[in-house]
Amino acid sequence: MNAEIQDLLVLLQMICVIIVAAYFITRTGIFTEVLERRLSIRNRVYLILFFGILSIYGTLSGVEVLGAPINVRDLGPMVAGIFCGPVVGLGAGLIGGAFRMGMGGFTAASCSLSTVLAGLLGGAIYYAHRGRPVAVKTAVGFAAGMEVLHMGIVLLLAQPFDQALSLVNQVALPMILANAVGMFIFAQLIANLLAERRTKAERDSYHDELQRKKAELQIAADIQQTFLPKSIPPLKGFDLFAVSCPAREVGGDFYDAIRLRPDNTGLVIADVSGKSVSAALYMALSRTIIRAMATWHPEVSLALADANTMIEEQSDSGMFVTLFYGVLNEKNRTLTYANAGHNPPLLLRVGSNDFVRLMPTGVALGAASDQAYGEAQVTILPGDLLVLYTDGVTEAINSKDEEFSEARLMETILRVRGRPSQEIIREIRDGIREHAGEEPQFDDITLMVLKGV
Repeated sequence: MNAEIQDLLVLLQMICVIIVAAYFITRTGIFTEVLERRLSIRNRVYLILFFGILSIYGTLSGVEVLGAPINVRDLGPMVAGIFCGPVVGLGAGLIGGAFRMGMGGFTAASCSLSTVLAGLLGGAIYYAHRGRPVAVKTAVGFAAGMEVLHMGIVLLLAQPFDQALSLVNQVALPMILANAVGMFIFAQLIANLLAERRTKAERDSYHDELQRKKAELQIAADIQQTFLPKSIPPLKGFDLFAVSCPAREVGGDFYDAIRLRPDNTGLVIADVSGKSVSAALYMALSRTIIRAMATWHPEVSLALADANTMIEEQSDSGMFVTLFYGVLNEKNRTLTYANAGHNPPLLLRVGSNDFVRLMPTGVALGAASDQAYGEAQVTILPGDLLVLYTDGVTEAINSKDEEFSEARLMETILRVRGRPSQEIIREIRDGIREHAGEEPQFDDITLMVLKGV
């Protein structure tokens, strides 16, 4: 048993040298072709020579027992066949086998044949996996089995039989273990290399997806900003201001102030379902249709009904838009409106602390066909304040998952009601930021404030 342990230690020392060489070959461009199973003829030749030389080294550095060398000669052809294919495996096996045959000895023929078979059978396993990587346990099992076969061939062909049997009894275990250990280390190197490639591919894919997402968000933001009005038209007897703050995940909020007949201005605030480019495009479509219908129809209810028909016909993605549309008559100070499922704007009368909600008069645009929209009318007197907003305002959350809420919005409005509309919007935005703290803005925040003066 002591002799077997010494033989095994010698073989393991040899394996260390082979593994160092194997590590360097796996880091070359040649091995990239190996992993992708697209070896060129030139690189096959290089690999045949490399693993053939490893096989020769395994022979030369072996230990002689009973007139025959014990070694890890088969390891090179086995690795070549199982990971590089039968051509490389057979080529390396022929080199290693021819060298062993030239050394002579009573096991020359059997050992040479085993070396050739090691490369050939390894190639068979390579093909059996049909492009899939060979598992470590499969490779190790093959190496151990191949050395058992090697011992069997020695017993079958080597003469005299008694000497062959004595040799096999002494070297079988060390050679089986050494080749199995060598194959395990090499197979683990390949497995790690494949894992590195998968990780890199996943990282590259994630990076590409991130870049694509950033590009989409930028496109969506550009679309959204392009379709927002460049300026708010001045109104006689009213102070009007609006702003839209897109979130990181750009949505489809928009607002508009449309000059209609003399002394009449259409006011719009809307929120498209969804995010990113699709929402921005849907927003552009909705805004265009609303503008056209507002210009065509004097009645706000008919404008929304026809807009809904057109948007519903164009929408096949399940998207919809909540929208508030009102026509402000500057002369008689009335706001005639229809609300398509949007957050009710808050009307605060001068001298009162109670809010009037301008409730929905119909469903969201694009949600269903053939919809009728009612309309209502309110008067905006000097000192009255109307705040229109999207759900990004009231649903802004903090670290405790608490929403800003309609109640906080009302508190803020009451506190700053005496200020100009632009300052009121700034105070509301500051209140939202203070409430949210470090939490990111997850939805667009759009505000429009109309104040009677």
